[in-house]
Amino acid sequence: MKVLDLQCQHGHVFEGWFGSEEDFQSQRERGLVQCPMCADDHIEKRLSAPRLNLGARAPAAGPAAAGHTPGTEVIPAQRPAGAVDASMLPPALQAAWLDLARKIVANTEDVGPRFAQEARRMHHGEVEERAIRGQATPDEAVQLIEEGIAVMPLPLPAAAKETLQ
Repeated sequence: MKVLDLQCQHGHVFEGWFGSEEDFQSQRERGLVQCPMCADDHIEKRLSAPRLNLGARAPAAGPAAAGHTPGTEVIPAQRPAGAVDASMLPPALQAAWLDLARKIVANTEDVGPRFAQEARRMHHGEVEERAIRGQATPDEAVQLIEEGIAVMPLPLPAAAKETLQ
């Protein structure tokens, strides 16, 4: 089993478990490896040190132990313009967001592309009000707001929509 440190193009860092390097590459090429925060499938491996259980030894000290070879320079990767450095967010904050997203999914009805229609039906009293989520075009969202119907965009990561394994 290979445990890899992964990162999407938006800077979200997460861990992936694969049977082999070939399994990782195959799944990534087929778009099966996605960021649990934003569902981005442009995933890259991060540098990580292997963990070897060879007995109770004190960890090595010094710059080489931290993954830095003396005489080399570390250059941060380039991010798309305007991208937030999500890797700087504490893992607890990323986990809290994913937990919140899962609660939203569990407590709302997904009406899919019928979102604007269902929101209007509830607003006009045609159906009982309930918690819904779904997709709307930007034009539909603007029209709903102009009609006095409160809506907000909320990108839910794919990982929030499935059972954690």
